[in-house]
Amino acid sequence: MEVSATIEVLTAPAVPRLYFWALQVGFSGGGAAHTGLQWLPAGGGTPAVNWGGYAANGRELQGTVSELPSLDGNPNTRLWDWQPGVAHRLRVSRSPTGHGWRASVDATVVRDLFGSGEWLVSPIVWSEVFAACDDPSVVVRWSGFKAVDEAGATVIPDAVAVTYQSVADGGCSNTDAVADGDGVRQVTSAVRHTPNGAVLALSP
Repeated sequence: MEVSATIEVLTAPAVPRLYFWALQVGFSGGGAAHTGLQWLPAGGGTPAVNWGGYAANGRELQGTVSELPSLDGNPNTRLWDWQPGVAHRLRVSRSPTGHGWRASVDATVVRDLFGSGEWLVSPIVWSEVFAACDDPSVVVRWSGFKAVDEAGATVIPDAVAVTYQSVADGGCSNTDAVADGDGVRQVTSAVRHTPNGAVLALSP
């Protein structure tokens, strides 16, 4: 079983703050994990990739040691030179070792993570932004959503549901999600046109 999606950073960050654009999956045995592209504050902005998560008891999941270099020894976040304007494919699948779940970006393996259970549940994509609400706008585009179930059948969604973090919980009121053909754009520092809870149809 596997889940995958394509991420393209259309407008890159202009400030040295943490940005994280992730494909998140839950595990049938409990807990969840997220893999995706990051923009780290170090050096004025450093590209990276992440694969980490938490078990049902709240403890951080363990995993194999990534062969990608590390900036600060963090096992989840590794340096990887993603490029703005280039579509990158994120994929989570059962590790070929039979133990845990493997995340990859394009043809690069990030590492294996020891999430529990026999299948993946509740896939979502999100943007986590630690910049100020009025910092320059950043735009990412998600597309190519796909899952493969335990029988080997391919599942492709025809719509996505939109949620935003509330201002009371630290979110911004000027983020937006916009349908874009077979994908959706997530935008910061913009007028919000799509309300919380809306469903955006995806074209074939």
